[in-house]
Amino acid sequence: MGIQFEVKRTLPVPKQEAYRALIDLDSAEQWMQGLVRIERDDEGLMKEGSQWRETRKMFGKEATEFFEVAELEEPDKVVVRCDGTKGTTGKGEFVFTYLLTGAGDQTDVTMIGEIKGLNGLSKWFGKLMVGPFKKACAKDLDSLRDYLEKKSLTKA
Repeated sequence: MGIQFEVKRTLPVPKQEAYRALIDLDSAEQWMQGLVRIERDDEGLMKEGSQWRETRKMFGKEATEFFEVAELEEPDKVVVRCDGTKGTTGKGEFVFTYLLTGAGDQTDVTMIGEIKGLNGLSKWFGKLMVGPFKKACAKDLDSLRDYLEKKSLTKA
């Protein structure tokens, strides 16, 4: 078992809309903090097997990681996998599972992050990095929430 962490947020939209927002990479540039670019291998909404390279500015430098959609269960679950061996990180596997629950006009999102494939010194360093990873994931969900709130207000 790897290193795990969890972030929970409530999004101000129905579950189906929250699910769509999570799998819409084309709108990510409107809300994802530090995003420099996304280079996709396909178009449209993500589907199982969709892959992309995501470059963000972190700690003052650009970092590129390789992502793949591992599992989709509309509208309840999104699982995204990052192969750290192919990107700037150079090690490990990062799995982000988004579980959506709720009814009406809000959706509770629980994001479970897991860092796998580290050993020795890299595992020790990974434990130190869990706090910053969790904080970054929380900021992403907060930004998504704010984006969806603004989007809902412009519809009204």
